[in-house]
Amino acid sequence: MYLQLQDLLGDFTSPCVMDCKIGVRTYLEEELAKAKEKPKLRKDMYEKMIQIDPNAPTEEEHRLKGVTKPRYMVWRETISSTATLGFRIEGIKKSDGKSSKDFKTTKTREQIMQAFQDFTNGFPHALPKYIQRLKAIKATLEVSDFFSSHEVIGSSLLFVHDKTNANVWLIDFAKTLVLPNGMSISHSSKWIVGNHEDGYLIGLNNLISIFTEMHETLTDPASSLLPAPPVTTIVTAASDISEDERLTGADNT
Repeated sequence: MYLQLQDLLGDFTSPCVMDCKIGVRTYLEEELAKAKEKPKLRKDMYEKMIQIDPNAPTEEEHRLKGVTKPRYMVWRETISSTATLGFRIEGIKKSDGKSSKDFKTTKTREQIMQAFQDFTNGFPHALPKYIQRLKAIKATLEVSDFFSSHEVIGSSLLFVHDKTNANVWLIDFAKTLVLPNGMSISHSSKWIVGNHEDGYLIGLNNLISIFTEMHETLTDPASSLLPAPPVTTIVTAASDISEDERLTGADNT
């Protein structure tokens, strides 16, 4: 057994890099359960919440100036495209070195597409290569015994392109855990507490759909008049728990 490291940016010159966190949630079920054991009001999480949306806390939470960790964990997913599209943009670094992590409330398909267009603008070869790579990743995952028997939480897809090349890699596996009691999951079903579904393929399918629509619009402007494909919407089990950040580095395992 050994660990192999690879510099994913080694073959690129002044690359553009994007980190997309995949799945309908970024916390393990056991993390949620532990947070619910002895829920206490957190002022720091309340302040983070009102900084993004002053209307997000309830009247009671405003009065107490605190929210519980389970409440914050679920709310955090609902303000981004994690809950609606099964992925969210964590950060983007352009070829000129400028970077941004200001995607906390980038939620709709249109907002995501605008961010992707800015990311790939001036690099027309990137879209078809990204689409090809994403489809290859999907095909591999769908027949993977490892994938069907593991919960993949907080993992990302790293998109990298320069003037001549483009590629995508799976990265970040700290929360990739074997499922209990020989369970298997589809990675495309609705998550309900206890079923361990992570929505990985929901996010992957929506990425393929969005990049494909962008590519078709570039190659055939008339296609932009066609209705957008339906968006897969995921509603996390907020009712079950309502009581109560980085650009990825250039390493891969």
